[in-house]
Amino acid sequence: MSGKQKHFSLKSNKTQPWRKIPKWLLPIVVILLVILIYFIAQYVASFILSLYALSRGWNAATANNWLNQSITGQFFFILIFEGCGVGLVWLLMHRYGKSLATLGLKRLRLRDGGYALLAYPVYLILFIIAIKIVQVIFPSFNLNQGQNIGFNSVHGAYQMTLTFFSLVVLPPFAEELLFRGLLFEGLKKSMPVIYAGLLTSALFAVAHLPEGTSGLFWVGAIDVFILSLVLVYLKQKTKSLWPGIFLHAFKNLIAFISLFLLTNR
Repeated sequence: MSGKQKHFSLKSNKTQPWRKIPKWLLPIVVILLVILIYFIAQYVASFILSLYALSRGWNAATANNWLNQSITGQFFFILIFEGCGVGLVWLLMHRYGKSLATLGLKRLRLRDGGYALLAYPVYLILFIIAIKIVQVIFPSFNLNQGQNIGFNSVHGAYQMTLTFFSLVVLPPFAEELLFRGLLFEGLKKSMPVIYAGLLTSALFAVAHLPEGTSGLFWVGAIDVFILSLVLVYLKQKTKSLWPGIFLHAFKNLIAFISLFLLTNR
């Protein structure tokens, strides 16, 4: 390929996850691809559970109540949703002759857990600093915003186990593969790493904004933005997604213990 060509070209369309795309257009394509995977996975999960509701003879109100109030219903929605997202990423990579290792899902190493434990206090310190700065700029900023994570009235070992897997195990794996894997690696191909990391983190924060119980969840968006910066750093340093998956899971584990074991939710 001539150095004067303006297109971002890779060696082979059959062996690369990105075709010949103009370099300025590539970030838009990658972002739209991630959004598409998200909505397809959500639709598939909703469709499958709708079929289950029909098989039970439920009306729409009963089905919605089961999905929103039942621990089992919420678990299976997250399981199908996250599983479908991972499957779509795998299909995309397989289509171009690549494995998920290309995105950082490599062989697990003992030190991956160590990286996560070392990174956790760094994330906490950065989050505290960020909140202090926001409070200086916006004195009325509400730090006590509630988060709508579902899973109300969790009782017994069965429900606690489903909730644990729904919040601590499944999302960290799927979200790291999609955001720090597919999205971050795709953005890196057309912009400096620092910009790719900032954009990845900003989009990750935006994805969590709707989780507020009353309005947009701004404190949560700041939280996950800072977390994502640390996750991006881990991914870039180790070339593996596992340290980030462990850090993400450890953070969710702390929240799980606080919400469901130390208090009665």
